[in-house]
Amino acid sequence: MKKLLFLMCGIMLTAQLAFSQGSPDYTGGLKVKFDEDGKKYLRIISWAQVQGVYNFDAPANTNDLSFNLRRARVLMFAQINSKFLILTHFGLNSLNSNTLSPTGTGAGSQLFFHDVWAQYNLSKNHSVGAGLHYFNGISRLNNQSTLNMMTLDNNRQSWATIGLSDQFARHIGIFAKGKLGKLQYRVAINDAITNSLDGRDPNAEASAVYGGKRVLGSADAGKAYAGYFDYHFLDQESNFLPYKVGSYLGGKEVFNIGAGFFLHPNGSVYNDGGNLVGEDVSIFAIDAFYDAPLGGDGSAITAYAVYQNNDYGTNLIIAPASGVPTYGTGNMLYGHVGYVFAGDKTKTRYQPYVSFSSNSYDAFSDNQNVFGLGINAYMSGHNSKLTLEYKNQDFGTSTSSLTLQAMIYL
Repeated sequence: MKKLLFLMCGIMLTAQLAFSQGSPDYTGGLKVKFDEDGKKYLRIISWAQVQGVYNFDAPANTNDLSFNLRRARVLMFAQINSKFLILTHFGLNSLNSNTLSPTGTGAGSQLFFHDVWAQYNLSKNHSVGAGLHYFNGISRLNNQSTLNMMTLDNNRQSWATIGLSDQFARHIGIFAKGKLGKLQYRVAINDAITNSLDGRDPNAEASAVYGGKRVLGSADAGKAYAGYFDYHFLDQESNFLPYKVGSYLGGKEVFNIGAGFFLHPNGSVYNDGGNLVGEDVSIFAIDAFYDAPLGGDGSAITAYAVYQNNDYGTNLIIAPASGVPTYGTGNMLYGHVGYVFAGDKTKTRYQPYVSFSSNSYDAFSDNQNVFGLGINAYMSGHNSKLTLEYKNQDFGTSTSSLTLQAMIYL
C-alpha cells in the first residue's frame, strides 16, 4: 500500500512538472463565429476524467487497483441571434473493465445524449425552453457542473433523482430561468421516466417502490415539478447555462443562500394492506455557498453546506449489491471546504479540501457517513488538474478507497 501511495504522489508531482510550464491560457475554448460581432456562433467544449482507484476493502478474487474513464463528454451550444439558443451534450460515463465490450457495442460503451434543449430568451434576464434539460431543483449540487467540481466528484446523494424520475439527472420537459435583481431562479415541469431504476414489484415489498408512473399510469404519476432559487449577496454568478460552478479558485467573491424542491405526485407506490396506493415524492433543501480570494496573494477559500429532506415514500431504500443505500427516505447533511494556497496563478496551485456527509434513513437506525480528504493540483485552473482523494464510507461496516484523477477540458 505504501508503494502505491508513493507511486500516486510521484505521478502527481511528475505531471505537475511536465505540464505546469508553457500551458496555454484558456480563452473560452473553440468558438466558431458566423458574423463579425460574434452574436452568431457555435461553441464546443470537450473534457475527460481518468481515474486510478485503489480499494482498501476489495472483495476476494478482485483487483485492489482499477482504472476508470469517469467521464468523456462533448458539449456544443449555438445561437443565430440573441433570442435563440440550442444546446447538445453527449458522452459516456464510468467506462471500466466491467463495462467495456469486445467490439465497443455494449451498453456501457455507448455514447448517449445528456442534454438537448432549445431555449428562447424573453428578455435579457428571463428565458424559457424545452427538451432534455438540466435545469433542476433541490440544491446547488443537484445542478453541479462536472467541469469544475472542487471535490473529486459530486456528493452522490445530492443527485437525488438520477434514474428514478429522470435520465441521468435530466428530465424531458419545459423550464423557465432568469433573475430578479440578486435573486436567480429556475423552475421546470417535466415528464417522469416510466422505467426507473426501481423495478421492484410493490406487491412483494414492505416499503414503497419508486414506480408510480409504471404501476399507476401517466395520468396519476406522469409529471414532476422542480425549482431552485438562490440569492447572490456579493458577485453575481452567470446563469447562462444551468451548470453550477464548484470552485472559482478566488476568481470571484461569491456568497449565495439557496433553497429548492422536487415534487413528484404519486411518484412511489406502497402496498397498504393489499391495496396499491400512490405516495408523493417530495425533496426539499436549503444550502449556502461561499467562494472568495483571501488577500491578493492568490489564496482563496471555497465552502459549501446543505441540508436536504428526502421523502421517497414509506421507508423506501434503494441500494446496490454492496447494501449501502443510494437513495432512501430520510435526511442528509453535507458540507465541504477547501483552501487554495497562495501562489502565482500562472503556475501550479494546490487546494487541499475536506468533505463530510451524514445520511439518516427512516428504515435504519444507523446513519451512512462519508468522509473525504483530498488535494487538487491546478496546472491550468480547472482546465488541467490532478486530484488525489481518500474516501471512507461507514454504514454498519467501513470501506475506504484512494483515487487519483487526471482531468483536462478544452
